[in-house]
This record gives sequence, structure tokens and C-alpha cells, in this order.
Amino acid sequence: MRVKFILFVSAFSVVTACTKSDESTSVTAPAGPPPAQPVKAVVAVTGSLDHRIEATGTILANEEVEIRSEIAGRITGIYFKEGDIVNAGSTLLTIDDRELQAQLTKTNLSIDLASDDEQRKKKLLDAGGISREEYDIARNYLLKLEADKQLLLTQIAKTKVIAPFTGNIGLRYVSEGGYVSPSTLIAGLQQTHLVKLEFSVPEKYASSIQNGAEVNFTVEGDGHTYTAKVYAREPKIDPQTRSVKVRALAQNPDRNLLPGAFARLAINLGTVAETIVLPSEAIIPAISGQTVMLVRNGVATVQPVKTGIRTGTTTQVTEGLVPGDTIITSGLLTVRPGMPVKPVIMSDKKD
Repeated sequence: MRVKFILFVSAFSVVTACTKSDESTSVTAPAGPPPAQPVKAVVAVTGSLDHRIEATGTILANEEVEIRSEIAGRITGIYFKEGDIVNAGSTLLTIDDRELQAQLTKTNLSIDLASDDEQRKKKLLDAGGISREEYDIARNYLLKLEADKQLLLTQIAKTKVIAPFTGNIGLRYVSEGGYVSPSTLIAGLQQTHLVKLEFSVPEKYASSIQNGAEVNFTVEGDGHTYTAKVYAREPKIDPQTRSVKVRALAQNPDRNLLPGAFARLAINLGTVAETIVLPSEAIIPAISGQTVMLVRNGVATVQPVKTGIRTGTTTQVTEGLVPGDTIITSGLLTVRPGMPVKPVIMSDKKD
């Protein structure tokens, strides 16, 4: 029995050793290389790039005023229709001037009497019948009355509200027979056969925007592209937004462009020839600057670059790449330097 037990233990030990040997062999077997990760990529090529600025702006009337009366009084007539085009110098509204006219009549009579008195005293002065002082009193009184008359004529002229320029008059806020004062808004007047396009550009482009520069823009709800020309800009940069305000002038003969409308615009600053342009998503911000991820010998490699012009979807690369480089554009958060990758080349569309 003792011999059988020893043989059984020996056989069990052999079987166990063989099993452990098999397990050890399967665990330590060398693994194959990891599969290459598919990524989208583009091939760097040189070409021309339109250097343009894209921004948003607001349409403004070429000229705009609020129509108000300079004096208070009762409205006796309204001579415009809401929404009409009125000509410069035309009468828009009149105010009751009867009291002023009565004062003018009285002043005219006083002037006639004072004029006769001045002439008589002038003759007496020449004949030595009165002193120079008496004549000067009569003369000064006549001059005072004439000044009063000019003041009355000025006040009477203000009873007519005149259009300062040709333009579209808006909704009116008064009625005939109503009382107005200088604080009462009568209507708005806007000159819209020309319109201004107001917009801001970053400070780095301040010196690039010159008078005469052409601006193409569109407005909401209108598929037409309009053109304006820069005519003025602020002489300083806004320290809050780090931008400079610019205005351009556009023709608007059909008055399709309404003041206050939102506009999207682009300014062409010229064309850059023989440059590399990449999709903006390929550029990776880094502490020391900017980088891209290249594919070299089937693995991902980090490459520092310097960039230039940016558009809505593309970025110019000025240093760090040469034509023929393959640049990864997708999966940049998961791709690591040295990782095997399989690039799928995409067509490089430029703005």
C-alpha cells in the first residue's frame, strides 16, 4: 500500500507540472504589433490663398434725424404722409403763428414812427437845434425796434418745420390740432438712397483697412450680395474690444437695405501665392506655440508649426511643413506620438 501511494503522488506531481508548464507558456508568449488606427489626413500642397477678413456689421442710414419743433404751439397743418419721400426744404408741419404775426405788425408800426422821429432829429441835429445825445437816443431806439423785428421773423420762421434733407419720413406721432413742444417727437427722417455699413475688425488688421477698400456683404432674408467702399474709420483702437470701428458707404437706389439690418461681410486684402493651407482642425494649440500631427513611416509624429492667415475653416502654415507632408485631421485627442496610424487621405478644400 505504501508503494502505491508513492506512485500516485508522483503521477499527480507530473500531471500538475505539465499543466503549469502549459499555462506559463501561453501567458509569456510574445504579442503581435498593435493594429494601426485609421485617421483622416490631408497632404500638404502649395497654392494661392485669398486673404480676407470676415465680420458682422449693421446697416445705418446715410443721414438720420428726429423731426421736432423748435418752438411750442398748436399744430395748424401736417404736409407729409407716413413713409413718403420728402424733398429737402419742403414744409412738413406748421404751428399757429397768429400771436407772433400780431407782434410783428405792432413792431412794424413802431419802426415807422421811430424812423420818422429819427429823420426829424437828424435834420435838427444838422441845423444845431438838438444835441448829439438826443439824436443818438432816437437812433438807438430805432435800431432796437429793428432788432426786435428780426427776432420775431426768426420765431415766425420756426413755426414751419422744414425737411433738412431729402429722405424717407417715418411714422408720425402727432395730429393736426395737437400741441407740440421742442421735446415732442413728430417723426423720423432717414436718407436711405445711400446707406452706411458699420463694422469692427481686430486691431491687427487696423493698418490693412484703407479708404476705398471694397467690402462685400449680405443681409438676412436677401440672397443678393451688395458692395460698399470704406470711407472712414475710428482713429483709435477700442481698449475694451481690441478692435477698430470702420464705416463703408453703399448705394441703395431701390432702398432694399433697411437701417438697423444685420449684415455679414468680407473684405479682400489680397492674394497670397505659393503657401500651404490646412483645415483649421489640424492645428493643435501647445504651450510653446502650435503643432500638427504628421504621419511618417506609418506612425504619428508631432511637428511644431507657425501659422498666418485664418479664415472660417482654414489656416495658413508659414513654417514647419513642406509640400508632400501628410497631416492628421481627425482623432487628434486619441492619437499619441509613435502610435501606428493608417491615414485616409481627404480632399483639401480651401475657402
